[in-house]
Order: sequence, then structure tokens, then C-alpha cells
Amino acid sequence: MKWPKLKKPGSKKNDGISSLKTRSFRIGGYSVAATAIVLAIVITANVFIQALPARITQFDTTSNQLFTISQQTEQIVGGLEEEVRIYWIVQSGQEDGTLETLLSRYTAMNSKIHVEKKDPDVYPNFVQQYVTDSVYNNSLIVESGERYRYVSYSEIYEYDYSNYYTTGSYDVSFAGEGALTSAISYVTSEDLPKMYLLTGHGESALPTTFETAVQKENIETEELSLLTVEAVPEDADCVLVYAPQSDIAEEEKALLLSYLQGGGKLILITDPLSESDTRPNWDALMAEYGVQAADGVVVEGSQQNYAWDMPYYLLPDIASHTITSPLIESGYYVLLSAAQGLTIDSSRRDSVSVTELLTTSDAAFSKISGYAMDTFEKEADDLDGPFALAVAITETIDVDQQTQIVWVSSSSLLDEQANLLVSGGNQDFFLNTINWMCQQEDNISIHSKSLSYEYLTMDSSTSSMLTVLVVGILPAVYLGVGITIWIRRKRR
Repeated sequence: MKWPKLKKPGSKKNDGISSLKTRSFRIGGYSVAATAIVLAIVITANVFIQALPARITQFDTTSNQLFTISQQTEQIVGGLEEEVRIYWIVQSGQEDGTLETLLSRYTAMNSKIHVEKKDPDVYPNFVQQYVTDSVYNNSLIVESGERYRYVSYSEIYEYDYSNYYTTGSYDVSFAGEGALTSAISYVTSEDLPKMYLLTGHGESALPTTFETAVQKENIETEELSLLTVEAVPEDADCVLVYAPQSDIAEEEKALLLSYLQGGGKLILITDPLSESDTRPNWDALMAEYGVQAADGVVVEGSQQNYAWDMPYYLLPDIASHTITSPLIESGYYVLLSAAQGLTIDSSRRDSVSVTELLTTSDAAFSKISGYAMDTFEKEADDLDGPFALAVAITETIDVDQQTQIVWVSSSSLLDEQANLLVSGGNQDFFLNTINWMCQQEDNISIHSKSLSYEYLTMDSSTSSMLTVLVVGILPAVYLGVGITIWIRRKRR
């Protein structure tokens, strides 16, 4: 009798263990492979994203678009063909985060821009090649070819203390983009426009704010006395006459007329005359181009066209023109006080074109008593409006030459306080005028961006709803989902 062969004890168990080990190994291998694939994808994606420019990977979520680059900067920087090196003068660990983000935006726009940090502790003599005075931390030196410009940290941030004595606080604005773009434009420009400032008639000097703004537009300035020259210099892209206190001489008028007849550019900013003053030569020069000044001081009759219950603090209507279009699009005002009305002569020669830039309402009138007025009410001798307060005059000489004149009838256009009250609108008007004459329409000024905190406010009902949502509903939903998943796994 043959007995069946018996399996060794424990052999079935061993087969189960072996099978289990094989299955576990297979599943584990799959997991390792899947993990490796995911890691490879993550690493590849990270490398790819890091290689993308900052404008794609970084988003500006600030309320005032602090890190959003303006169209003007994109045009200037994006079109660069020269190498530009920006030396960032900063001690290690003291880098300004806002400035660092801005610099990364510039390097992302054009590969020809290179940023290099220079720690003054490591390179103590580096700055002396460019600047002899003390240098603030986080200042910049922009260089291209043989040109360079130092951008102080004090130019990157602007401080407004106008309300300090009433509120105890001040406003801080980031002006880094305007300062940096201006510096880049300066070092990469071959020829810079030149503006002459007429002297010898009690003209006012440019206020500091406006002088700095002109420099940032890369406009060179130089004083001009017509008594010492035979003609307006040939390199004059425009001539500025700011608030003359007396008339020009007959010989000076002849020189200016000759300059304008040859395609010259003139910015004339005047004030209303007192009863004893006259300026026949200025009046005769402007009459050649079809514009005359009315007697007296303009008073507004429309409440929407003046400020602070002062009818001679004028908020004129802004007409469309190359100079004014950026103001209209941005919703800025221009503020003029004590202005003279301008009227256009319909009998001027056909070749002369006059465009009103700033105008009063139909309810405006001119007080003949001028500065001596004792009432804002219209009197019998007062002149009816409306008036122009600023005009642009053009006359084509030939294909390549055009005479351009802008006449503004109030020197308050360049008053720093007035400019602050309209958030820089007066400055923009002035700079746009210069750039129009110098054929730099793309060089519209870049506004600084406020760093003042803005708080989110909500009523009590909205606050209660958000509290219930965050504290009650969302945790309950998460808990319910978790319990449901746990029950399903338990049943398996």
C-alpha cells in the first residue's frame, strides 16, 4: 500500500508568505516608480518656471499696482539695443525689497540690462569713480558706454509732509520706476534736447520740483540773454519764458520773431498785468500768431470750474491735444490762480493754427479791476467770457519745420503747492508741453506710486456672515467629508 506523499508542515504557509512578499514587492516597486516620476515632473516644472521671466511668474496684487511697469518704460527699456549696467550700491542684508522686485522686472524686459550688487564694505573705492559725495544705501549707478547717472536712494522714495502739521502723518511714494527709466534713457540717448530759459526781464527761476522733473526728462537747460547774442542759439529745441516782470525790448522781439519764423519753439508763461504795467512788444509778438490777452483777471461763474469757494482759483476744462490727452485719460486737473483771459483773432493768417488747451466755462468773465477787485460779482465794465487760459499755436514752415508756441496765462502753473493740490497735474502739463516741442511725445512723465496703507472696511452684517462662513460652515464641511470617507473605508 502506497501512502500519499505528504507536504512538509508549513509549506502552504510559506507559499502564502512568498506570494505576499511578491505582491508587496510589486506594489512597492510601483509606488517607488510613481514617486520618482512625480519628483521628476516637479523638478522639471520647477526648473522651467524658474527660467521664465519675472513678468510671467510674478503677479502684482498690490492695490496701487506698485510693481506694474508703465507703457513708457516698456517702450524705452524694451527697445534698448545698447548694453546697460546697473550697479546696486547696497550692503549685504540691507537690500530694499521693493527696489529688488523692480530691478528684476527691468532685467526680465530686456537681456541687455544687467544688475550687479556693489557692497561698499567690500568695494570701498568703487563709488568714488562716479560720485564724490556721500552715497545712500540702496542707491543706483546706471551706466552705458561713456555715460552714467547716479540715482540716489532719496530719489527713489518721495515724502510729502504737506499734511504733517494738521494730521501728524506724511505720505510716502515709490518713484523708483520714473527715476530708473529716466536714467536708462539718459545714458542710452545720443543727443539730448536743450531748453533755453530767457533772462533779463525779472523772470522767475524754475521751482525745485519742476527743475528736477525737467532733468528726469533728460532735457538740458541753459540761461539765455538776448542782449548778448545775435540770434537764438541753433541748438535751442525750445525757449522758456517764465513769469517776466517787464517787457522785452524791440530788438529782443525781432530776434524771437526771427527764431519763430524759422520753425522755433516758445513756451510763454505770463501773469495778468497790474494797471500801471504794459508789455506792448510781447503783445505785438503774440498778435503775429493770432492770440491776444484780455484786460483784467479771470473769475469763474461756474462752481464746477473753481476751487475752495475762490472763483479766481480756476479748474479749467481740458481740451484734447497731444499735450493734454494723457491728463484727460488719467483724470487729472490743472489748477491756475489769477489768470488772464486769452482770445483768438479770427483774422489771423490761414497758415497759423491755434488750439485751445485750457478753457473757462461760458459763465466766466474778466474783472477789469484786476488784482484790486473787491467783489467776485460781475460788474458793468467786466468782460464776458469764455476765455482760453492756455493755447497751442502751430505754423508749418516746410516739410521738416514747424513753429510751435504754447502760451499759458498764469505763472501758478509752476507753483509747487498748486501742483500738489492737483496731484501733479500741472507738472504733467508742463512736461508734456516740453516733450511735444522737443519731439519726445513718448517721454510722458511716470507718476510715483503711493505706499500709504489701504484698509478693508465692511459693515457688521458682512463681518458676521464671514465669521459664520470661516468659523462654522467651512469646518463643518471638512468634518463631514472626513467622516464620510472614514465610514466608506470601514465598510470595505
